[in-house]
Amino acid sequence: MIPDFERYGKQAVQQALNSLRETGGVVTIPAGRHETVGLELFSNTELHLDAGAVLSFSDDPEDHVIINTRWEGYEQPSYRPLLYAYEQQNVFVTGCGVLEGNGQRWWKMHGDPTAKVARPCFICFDKCDNVQLRDFRVQNSPAWTLHPLRSNNVLVSGVTIVNPADSPNTDGIDPESCSNVRIVGCYIDVGDDCIAVKAGTEDALETVPCENIAITGCTMVHGHGGVVLGSEMSGGIRHVAVSGCVFNGTDRGIRIKTRRRRGGSVEGLTVSGVVMHDVTCPVIVNMMYYCGKDGTEPFVADPNPQPVDDGTPHVRHIQLSDIQVSGCRSAAVCLYGIPESPVEDISLSNMHIELVDADPETPVMCARSHPMNHAGIYAEYVKGLHLEGVILTGVEGPERQFVSVETV
Repeated sequence: MIPDFERYGKQAVQQALNSLRETGGVVTIPAGRHETVGLELFSNTELHLDAGAVLSFSDDPEDHVIINTRWEGYEQPSYRPLLYAYEQQNVFVTGCGVLEGNGQRWWKMHGDPTAKVARPCFICFDKCDNVQLRDFRVQNSPAWTLHPLRSNNVLVSGVTIVNPADSPNTDGIDPESCSNVRIVGCYIDVGDDCIAVKAGTEDALETVPCENIAITGCTMVHGHGGVVLGSEMSGGIRHVAVSGCVFNGTDRGIRIKTRRRRGGSVEGLTVSGVVMHDVTCPVIVNMMYYCGKDGTEPFVADPNPQPVDDGTPHVRHIQLSDIQVSGCRSAAVCLYGIPESPVEDISLSNMHIELVDADPETPVMCARSHPMNHAGIYAEYVKGLHLEGVILTGVEGPERQFVSVETV
């Protein structure tokens, strides 16, 4: 079915989707530029973008429904995502066309204390089963770009995501509290994390893990992090495999971030066959992450052990191998545990990291860290650190700085 744009204008695509609500089917967007309001998709429905098609979403808040959904880890009022499905199955977005988010107006809401409603994500399928996003280009997202949420069996393949480097919180792909996710062959150039695996915060209404995530053959350009786990991880993140990826100009490469009172665990991460260039820090584990709600409270960076309880985060069973890094601008590896819950069982093998001159004030984003330049491997509160075939060049000072590290 091709939407009747002449008759229905920017409501045309939703009218076409509504007509397939009971039967399912394909809505095809033909070549040309077409204006639309935010869209809701239904089970057994495919939105297909022909080559040359540009589906341009309205930036007028009056055209978008306000819903309660999880945003930045907990439920709050938000404008409904531009493409949205809730409790549906077999929902597909395909084709070689373009989804245009017109995010410039939305970005001005970032940091506005008077804003009572969160900006919309671009695509969010919540509590859905069998989701496929394939081959299209998506650009200028109002906030997070692709946000599979509490969904199962999700495929993101061959998608290109481009948001300006200065666009706030425009993460590329953020699977949150999902299971069985495959992200394959995507190109991501965004204003925040390229891929961020999440599982809600301590304020979420339900605790749902994010697990069985495979990230393969992707290219990440710019962005604050290449592949990031957290900081929303209260439901637990486990069984994540990253392989065959290229990071070029991302601030950090592989990054795990959390803090006290968040609870949950990150465990079972493997990274292999990765190439990085022009990164601040290729590998960082930070259990004192200070951004966001409560991030600057004294307990976050307190060097004294705190009681172990449900709010204590855990990071364990991490394996990184076969990684080549050139143009590292700050430190080779930074591992920051907390005294009551050290980073456990982390292995680094067959890695070659070249450090280069950089701004000596380059931060590594940890509450108790200091700016680093030409630094090697820094580890604090780690239990079970395995190093094999790790080659560092361009280090100034000691290659290894260990504080409260057991079993090396």
